[in-house]
Amino acid sequence: MSVVVFPIPEHRAEVIGTFKSAITRVHEEPGVELYALHEGHDRLVMIEKYESGPLRTVHLKGPALADLKAALDGRLSRPLEAQVLVPHPAGDSQKGAL
Repeated sequence: MSVVVFPIPEHRAEVIGTFKSAITRVHEEPGVELYALHEGHDRLVMIEKYESGPLRTVHLKGPALADLKAALDGRLSRPLEAQVLVPHPAGDSQKGAL
């Protein structure tokens, strides 16, 4: 799963700080295998991986995500873009998929 975030430029540092605070909480949720923030020129991308779909649902309904969304209110240039991605592994099984 990935979530793409487009911060308003003057709020970029604050948005990054908000995500960093949320990361610590999310890492403690059950089933979280990966929750990592990456930065691009005009966007941030959160790469997420969970043990199962039901545990991803627990995250989606949990307080850490609710608090994160509330803290981002008014600081983004467009809504969050969440995508559940299906891997197509190739080559080395350890390097071909997250």
